[in-house]
Amino acid sequence: MSLLTEEHELIRKSARDFAEKYVDPIARRMDRENYYPRETIKEAGKLGILTPTVPAEYGGGGGDLRAAVVVLEELGRVSGGFSLLVEAYGILFADAVNNFASKRQKDEVLPKVAAGDKIGAFALSEPCCGSDAAAIQTKAERRGGEWVINGHKMWITNGYYADYYLLAARTGPREARHKAITVFLLPRSRCVEATPIEVMGVRGTGTAELKFNDCVVGDDDVVGEVNGGWKIIMHTLDVGRVAISGVAVGVARGAFEEALGWARSRELFGKRLIEMQNAQFELAEMLASIETAKTLAYYAAYLYDTKSPDFLLMSHVAKLQAARLAVDVTRRAVQMEGGFGYSKDSKAEMFYRDSKILEIGEGTNEVMKYVIYKLLEKKFG
Repeated sequence: MSLLTEEHELIRKSARDFAEKYVDPIARRMDRENYYPRETIKEAGKLGILTPTVPAEYGGGGGDLRAAVVVLEELGRVSGGFSLLVEAYGILFADAVNNFASKRQKDEVLPKVAAGDKIGAFALSEPCCGSDAAAIQTKAERRGGEWVINGHKMWITNGYYADYYLLAARTGPREARHKAITVFLLPRSRCVEATPIEVMGVRGTGTAELKFNDCVVGDDDVVGEVNGGWKIIMHTLDVGRVAISGVAVGVARGAFEEALGWARSRELFGKRLIEMQNAQFELAEMLASIETAKTLAYYAAYLYDTKSPDFLLMSHVAKLQAARLAVDVTRRAVQMEGGFGYSKDSKAEMFYRDSKILEIGEGTNEVMKYVIYKLLEKKFG
């Protein structure tokens, strides 16, 4: 059984052509200068690549989760930063808005975001709590007929440039944990203080620290129900874990292709590097890892698209394994290139740094294992 259709392969071709024409030329600038590629984002919007699962009526790609994984894989092959930017933008923000926002909210926000005219960011993590999202401290307090939001978010991709925030805030006591969290669609205004964060890899993604100072919103800015935000957060992260697995496959593929080219051209001890058995074995290991990660990502996305009850488990399995394998493949690529691989002239070096966030963002490896065990316990008793 093929996990991808002919339509998915057409989407792949479109995404690969876009990545090579528009993303590859700015990939190194993103990495070196922490450059946020607004014009490239708009070009992606024209093709629906920016929001691959948002319906075409709003200007999105109109695809399923497998389509999103394929798009992110092709973008990641040339730039882990641009691929992660699109994943956070198109899945964590736009897909969540499409799934849970009111018609008015969708009509107002999605066409602008899908076109790349306005930027969206998913604001969940805080200085106090990354893995323990139920412990967030940002508060939304009821004052008269409005909500007033105060708090502090960290590590928010696209956050520095965002025009809209899908923001999780506490609307009840801290001891209520996940039962007292509400999601708001907050337009940017002077109440938002954004500070850029310098990160090791996936640079140029507008990663920011955000402070919300008496931000005022109304009931019509609530996404879903008051105190019903946890369901939105969990669903969005579960889908995001599969999407970021696509980023991992792409990053690993990009590093592998660079290492393969290096091995074919590098000469030492009177022969080409690729003629040496150790290099052959390393390349074989790398390809096996990529194919493993790719199959897991496609399968998890297929389970979501077909509404299978096995999706939840496989979303965590795919995220855990794809992230680990991407780090390993990029490490091997750097090692194969030796001193050149350790230099900033090597794309393998960039991919190696890009890969590390995949073991941290949207659930660390440790959180993935914790959830997998809990599901295993439930399944096998």
